Amino acid sequence: MLLPFHQIDAFSDKPFAGNPAVVYRLEHWLEDGLMQQIAAEHNLAETAFVVKEGIAWRIRWFTPTTEVPLCGHATLASAHALFECHGEPGERIDFDYVDGTLSVGREGDRLVLDFPCVQPTPIATPRGLAEILGQVPVAVLDAPQLLVVLESAAAVRACQPDLRALAQLPWSAVIVTAKGETVDFVSRNFAPAVGIDEDPVTGSAHCILTPYWVQQLGKAELSAYQGGARGGFLWCRLNGERVAIAGQARVVSSGQLYL
Repeated sequence: MLLPFHQIDAFSDKPFAGNPAVVYRLEHWLEDGLMQQIAAEHNLAETAFVVKEGIAWRIRWFTPTTEVPLCGHATLASAHALFECHGEPGERIDFDYVDGTLSVGREGDRLVLDFPCVQPTPIATPRGLAEILGQVPVAVLDAPQLLVVLESAAAVRACQPDLRALAQLPWSAVIVTAKGETVDFVSRNFAPAVGIDEDPVTGSAHCILTPYWVQQLGKAELSAYQGGARGGFLWCRLNGERVAIAGQARVVSSGQLYL
């Protein structure tokens, strides 16, 4: 059996930047264990599988070690693959997933994710967090991913956490963020608990980051940059209980998996 795939650099307009994801457009679902093995074989932060069900596409996302409930950059990559590699017509693609429906629309040379807003809640700094991060938090907020505000963009760039200790915290990932220098805000995302030491650009993290920085900066539309050595740009807009997250994407390779 041959399975075609495309590798997309999401949140970038050039290769070798942004966040890479592999996308499989399947005619029918494979066994869960096989999809997990395929994701492990590619060994990227995310491998996405999409299947047409009725008028919408069903989407699932796998890290090298586990299936995850939501992934932004692999959704952007999936839409780009369907539009550019498979000739999907129209200006919007709807993706059904475990918690509802996501949409990706085209706005010029950008794709725009429509994701649910996640409002983080301030909490006391967890014991030992400063030592784990090697940086002193200015504020800490609770969400499915822990949001840690640092004093500056330079502190975000300098952050070198103890990944083994970070994986023991009761959150799927830890986002460090600060006000930006040339963009509105910057961030990095560490998720060793799900097999990703650092995710270069995390669309779903901006469901949390956007409402926080909208409140802090008093702006409804924000520019953002995420990443350490490799990263990408995003444009975020708060729409009530939804977040619009825009970015570019680029196909970097295509091939076939032999099973």
